[in-house]
Amino acid sequence: MGIETIMDMLEKELDIKRFQHSVNVMEVSQSLAEVYGADIEKARLAGILHDCAKNYKGDEARDYVEKIGYKADEIELLQPKLLHGIIGEHLARHIYGVTDEEVLGAIRWHTTGRAGMNLLEKIIYVADYIEPLRYFEGIEEMRKAAYEDLDRCIVLCSESTIKFVLNKGALLHSRTVETRNHSIMLIKERNEKSI
Repeated sequence: MGIETIMDMLEKELDIKRFQHSVNVMEVSQSLAEVYGADIEKARLAGILHDCAKNYKGDEARDYVEKIGYKADEIELLQPKLLHGIIGEHLARHIYGVTDEEVLGAIRWHTTGRAGMNLLEKIIYVADYIEPLRYFEGIEEMRKAAYEDLDRCIVLCSESTIKFVLNKGALLHSRTVETRNHSIMLIKERNEKSI
């Protein structure tokens, strides 16, 4: 299925703001892919589809992942918004015809991130965070870092998420902490090698 067909389907499925967010993430993903030498078509596809499951909320999200055999952890069950990446991966595969495992992984992990993300996963994680509709403290620094050092940008994005979740008094998923820590270790290793 071509990206234009997917966009037509998503425009009917998502509300106008979510669809515009998805288009923006696709465009930022393409831009980052050009900078870092990632596959541009994969970046565009993962970018446009990353939130294809955003309409699944609450019990509907919990029921969906149970039906597909995903064992949600306690935090995901208590905060089912975290499940939209898992559901999105499934929808991308079964509704939108995506077979590329890299694209599917980028959709799956864009919400919390994970330790050891590949380049495409990093790009989608960052693009989702810095796209033009986003405005919050520190966003300009993140936008600048995204084009200079993807790992540093991931640290900034994950730390921003952690602060936001803590300020809300919500449950913090351990994958977000692992994402931050892993990126810090990558930067540290890189700096030690350059000495």
